[in-house]
This record gives sequence, C-alpha cells and structure tokens, in this order.
Amino acid sequence: MTDWLAPSDWQALILSLKVASLATLASLPFGIWIAWILARKSFPGHDILNGLVHLPLILPPVATGYLLLIAFGKHGWAGAFLHEHFGIVLAFRWTGAALAGAVMAFPLLVRAIRLAFEAVDPGLEAAAATLGAGRMTVFFSVSLPLALPGVLAGAVMGFAKAMGEFGATITFVANIPGQTQTLPTAIYTALAVPGGETQAARLVGISVLFAMLALILSEMLARRLAARIRGRR
Repeated sequence: MTDWLAPSDWQALILSLKVASLATLASLPFGIWIAWILARKSFPGHDILNGLVHLPLILPPVATGYLLLIAFGKHGWAGAFLHEHFGIVLAFRWTGAALAGAVMAFPLLVRAIRLAFEAVDPGLEAAAATLGAGRMTVFFSVSLPLALPGVLAGAVMGFAKAMGEFGATITFVANIPGQTQTLPTAIYTALAVPGGETQAARLVGISVLFAMLALILSEMLARRLAARIRGRR
C-alpha cells in the first residue's frame, strides 16, 4: 500500500481525513440544534432559515468559496476579527478547508437529522414533560436518543461530503501540496500533469471506496431508524 501511493498522495489522503473529521465535529452541534428548530418550531422566518441552510446545495461551490474568502479572508469582516483578536487565519490554511467542507456538508447533515427529529413521536416528549422533565431533559433523554441513528447518518454523510469537497475548497484555500491539498484537489492536479492519469485513477479509487463506505453506513443507520419507528407503531 505504501508503494502503491506516493508520499504526496498519502499527505492528501491524511489531510482529507483530518479536514473531514474537523468539519463534521465542528458542525454537528450546530446541525443538531438547527435541525431540531426546523423540525419542532414554527416561526415567521422558518422558510428563510431553511433556505439559508440549503443554500450551499444550490450555489456553485466556487461561489460559496468566494463568499468564504470575502468573509473569512485575512481582510474580511470575520477573518480580520479572528486574526486580530485570536491570531486565527483560515484562508489558505487547512483549517479553512475544514470550514469550507463544513459549510458544504451542513445541508446534508441537517436534512438527515431533521428527518430523524420529525420521526420522533411528539407524544413521548409531551409525556416526559408532564412528568416534570424540563426542556433540556426531554431533549437529551427522549428526543436525541430516539433520533440518534439519524444524527449518526447525517454525520456520516456530512463527513463524506466534506472529504469530497472541491470547488469551495480550492477557491478558499487554494491547492498547496502538503498544506491545503486534499484528495479532490490532488486528483485535479494529477489530471493537469501529462502522464498523471494513473495517479488520478488511484486517488479516484480511494475516493470511491470512502464514498461507498459512507453510503452503506448511512443506509444501515437509516434502516435502524426506520425499524425503531415501525416498532413504536
């Protein structure tokens, strides 16, 4: 395996795993919160919030990357604040790739978790509340455990999406080998070099493998959630 992949390929693979892991872990708490709000609350800005959540799915990824560069670049309104007060620079850093991956994966993550919350019987939550449980207790003892397979499925899909993100990543953090070059941008680089088709094919094979594993795991979790719902009927 070590002979099959060049050192630069290993760097791209490891960086992709690191980027996708950070993107998933950082966005999961926000995804659970937003998904619960969309599933359980009704308010005037509900459709606007839902539209904003799903906007990265509609916008060209390059446009999303450009917006991230405008906002989180070193001279952007958020980027300048982070750099001045915390010394954090996201543009053209691997952490910026994680941010881009999180933004692009967020809609898939939220959608899966929202469907899981919508499948939870509100009567169970109401019953827990009548027994004296507070909102946070109801959420952590009833809602979240019942929706857990959907939460995990959303996290898996978000991880896979973040790992495969290209357009927003290359726009926001460029394609610097060993620093910001992820698996998709490594494939792009290999295809741009004469004779790089073999290397690109190897990297594509790895991408397909991870994507299929993510899809299979997500489907297994979705079936578990469906079986749990049928068991309560």
